[in-house]
Amino acid sequence: PSTSASESTTTDSTTATTTGLVDGTYSGDAVSTRYGNVQVQVTVSGGVITDVQVPQYPNNDRKDQQINSRALPILISETTSAQSASISMVSGATYTSQGYIGSLQSALDQAQQ
Repeated sequence: PSTSASESTTTDSTTATTTGLVDGTYSGDAVSTRYGNVQVQVTVSGGVITDVQVPQYPNNDRKDQQINSRALPILISETTSAQSASISMVSGATYTSQGYIGSLQSALDQAQQ
């Protein structure tokens, strides 16, 4: 009885079809913000967002670095939890959040092929 339960939960195809995301790595458009560009790259495996990188973000001065060192891990965590671009913005990092969400949506649009 226990093997039939595990067999029914290990089907990757149902995950891929429910999210509609195709496996691969997708770079979103770089979104221009008041303080610089934000670009998000997502990796989809088994139809699930498994990794999020932010190759471009404002880091020109100490304040940008301080804000984004706090905001980006929160945005990345919310992305992997939500499995979509429907995430909350980070208080105190409005421009980065807006750019991140815009670039994330662009990457996810590419992943839905």
